[in-house]
Amino acid sequence: MIDKRAVRVEVILLLGVSLGRSAILSILAIIDRLTYVKPLSEQTATLNPSITPDRPWLDLAYQLVYTGLGFVAPLLAVYLLRRDHEDWRLGVRPGSDLGYGVGLAALIGLPGLALVWAARELGISAQIVPEALGTHWWSVPVLILAALQNGVLEEIVMIAYLLTRLRDLGWSPWVAIATSAAIRGSYHLYQGFGGFIGNFVMGLVFGWFYRRTNRVMPLIVAHTILDIVSFVGYALLKDHLAFLR
Repeated sequence: MIDKRAVRVEVILLLGVSLGRSAILSILAIIDRLTYVKPLSEQTATLNPSITPDRPWLDLAYQLVYTGLGFVAPLLAVYLLRRDHEDWRLGVRPGSDLGYGVGLAALIGLPGLALVWAARELGISAQIVPEALGTHWWSVPVLILAALQNGVLEEIVMIAYLLTRLRDLGWSPWVAIATSAAIRGSYHLYQGFGGFIGNFVMGLVFGWFYRRTNRVMPLIVAHTILDIVSFVGYALLKDHLAFLR
């Protein structure tokens, strides 16, 4: 028997130390951007900044530690789900996960490019800089690891964990999916309103997929692919394609 009061407290605490915290800080960031002297479209949002650019060895250490700590919340979420739902599994199916993941990445990524362009044209988003690590030997591996961490963190916490817990609390499926999607969009508000809209839609699609299949691994694969293309693609092409500057 699920203790609903304990589940509510658990959800608040887990979100409070992970993506819920990020959502609150992101809301403050968009308020800051909207009240800044420059228009939103003239501001920059850097997704993977260098911490100590003058000391690459220390920068690498920072990047690895920050990324590694990002896996703690999803590991905790998996532990909590397995504790209360003995039949809950990640359900890894390598071939199928990759196939669905690539399809979902294409479904989200291609319209997403159009949305990024439209948001910039409308002036409702900052200029997104996917990475600013420099040209070190470790830059691309770190970006790939960061993409994986984003996929694991967001899809396990916001989809597998939160939707399961909201179901435990008796929420209707689409209210739960919309709530998860709204939180996902909120912690991307620091990028501007384009980031909110795009990630809200992504949350709806991913939530629907999880509701239909009860599988989170294809979502992790899709999210990781999207971020690798964004981070690594920008790192490799920014000096060659003028429109990325």
